[in-house]
Amino acid sequence: MYRAPVDEIAFTLKHVAGLGQALDRSLFGDLSEDLVDAVLSEAGRFASDEIAPLSAVGDETGAVLEDAAVTMPQGWKELYGSWTEGGWNALSGPEAFGGQALPAMLAVAALEMWNSGSMAFAIGPTLTMGAVEALEAHASDALKQKYLPKLVSGEWMGTMNLTEPQAGSDLAALRARAEPADDGSYRIFGQKIFITYGEHDLTDNIVHLVLARLPDAPAGTRGLSLFLVPKFLVGDDGSLGQRNDVFCSGLEHKLGIHASPTCTMIYGDGFVEPKGAIGWLVGEENRGLACMFTMMNNARLAVGMQGVGVAEAACQKALAYANERRQGKAATYDGEGMAPIVHHPDIQRTLLTMQGLTRSARAISYACAHAIDMARMSPAAEKRHWQERANLLTPVAKAFSTDTGVEVASLGVQVHGGMGFIEETGAARLLRDARIAPIYEGTNGIQAIDLVLRKLPLSGGDQVRSYIAELGETLEAVRASNRADLGGAAKGLAAMVGALDEATGHLLGLIGKGETQPALAGATPYLRLFALASGGIALARGALADPSDRRAGLCRFFADNFAGEAQALGDQVINGAEALLAAGSGLVSA
Repeated sequence: MYRAPVDEIAFTLKHVAGLGQALDRSLFGDLSEDLVDAVLSEAGRFASDEIAPLSAVGDETGAVLEDAAVTMPQGWKELYGSWTEGGWNALSGPEAFGGQALPAMLAVAALEMWNSGSMAFAIGPTLTMGAVEALEAHASDALKQKYLPKLVSGEWMGTMNLTEPQAGSDLAALRARAEPADDGSYRIFGQKIFITYGEHDLTDNIVHLVLARLPDAPAGTRGLSLFLVPKFLVGDDGSLGQRNDVFCSGLEHKLGIHASPTCTMIYGDGFVEPKGAIGWLVGEENRGLACMFTMMNNARLAVGMQGVGVAEAACQKALAYANERRQGKAATYDGEGMAPIVHHPDIQRTLLTMQGLTRSARAISYACAHAIDMARMSPAAEKRHWQERANLLTPVAKAFSTDTGVEVASLGVQVHGGMGFIEETGAARLLRDARIAPIYEGTNGIQAIDLVLRKLPLSGGDQVRSYIAELGETLEAVRASNRADLGGAAKGLAAMVGALDEATGHLLGLIGKGETQPALAGATPYLRLFALASGGIALARGALADPSDRRAGLCRFFADNFAGEAQALGDQVINGAEALLAAGSGLVSA
């Protein structure tokens, strides 16, 4: 059974990702280390004792659609009620609307634990939090006053409606339309697919944020506007009125996250009168994508935390099984009978790989949240630097963490052997759940494109250069420490950072010359290289902050075992484009 690693999470926040320094500078007002520890401890208890026990039930039962209404698995409505009563939905929400306005670092740490407990549960509140952020930044005061208090509290939930059958990641192809009404509202028509928590029975209202086109809007993404469309219309006094013309017409049958209702939503099909789903403009006309990106950026880091959460749960399950399962003889085991498989070097390598990747992904994601906090709280002179740092790390946090979730969950199945392939153990469920995370909220290929074409050129490349320089500072600290337990870690870390530095210079050169295709050919291996170097240095920071040898051993293992891959990835970025593009041309049939 999953137990939240509260001490490890707190250590990473304070000593690796930067929360400790922020608290020392009193950047978060009265927030103290004691309060941080209390929040994390209670979040861990809730995730371990209340969410995790219902995860298997949610997977086995799933969400059920009947007569356009979705019923959630047994116990989930009560679970969600306990969640909101505990104030968890309001953790990072704006104080003006009932939120606690705690740092993003605490919010993502809690998200990790929710997702370890049940990814299918945590994704619903995640989207509500994103809707809150988008409305706070872009909605009119009237919409904020009417909708934000109940969204912040979790009494209502929010959704994000982008995808349509003919338009996946290409939002320029969206066709949903919005027609102005005489009263200042709009009538929304169209179909949206893959809408997470588009319909359910956890709350008595659902607030949809929908991208649609106004009449005579410009073509492409420049012609998209964002609309707030509630399931039930809301009176001026906050009471619920008539049913809006928006309904769920189908649920997807998915590989994983079965309890998360993935809906096809129909807007304006005349199921109720007046025909047309009634909505209100959020932000400016034809500027909807900019508004939605506020929610999407929030969601990308949150999806990264899904990867970390699943990976942590898989690590715990595999380690427990490896200590219980007995097979064969082992030189390090002096007990009777067969040895627990944790004594076998191959199993140890697998478990350490799982732990190293998970802790690296956690540190990168927390560092991204730290940059978001610093951009909000720092003096004006520092804000641009920290916003660019958050922008740089977001695609890495999303892509590497979700890839890690899949890789670690798959290794967890392997540790379980044949029993891992049996649903009874729960190892397979983690792998099934994890597989969606590299796909939604922008596929990991799109994240790599974003990193290379949009984030590396920030401030003329100075942002990424300063980041790599910071990695180098930690590397020098490892060299200067002369700690025997870190052994030769500096050699492997130097190879990682050096490969990243060289590959970054190569890509910036290509971008500067306008050679986009060769740069894109190296985008995906570059993102993993970026993450491995960052993760290795994060493990080193943790080892330097901990006088015991328990973190140093994992850092040394990671450096020794991933340095070769990092160098190979760097070579792929620099020298692999020509072969890729030449061979790729043979795949094109039209």
